[in-house]
Amino acid sequence: METDQIMSAVFLIAVLALILPGFLSTNNKLKRILTNLSIWTIIVLLIIIIIYLIK
Repeated sequence: METDQIMSAVFLIAVLALILPGFLSTNNKLKRILTNLSIWTIIVLLIIIIIYLIK
């Protein structure tokens, strides 16, 4: 792995550690958690596809 990839992975893990507790505390019902996770999954997939098409 290149240094850029390692730094990106560390950054993403740090962001996840900061966001996850708040996300779980506000989404106390299973249906709401699944809805929000599906929305975030779609957003992330779109970003990955766009980045792949640009390269």
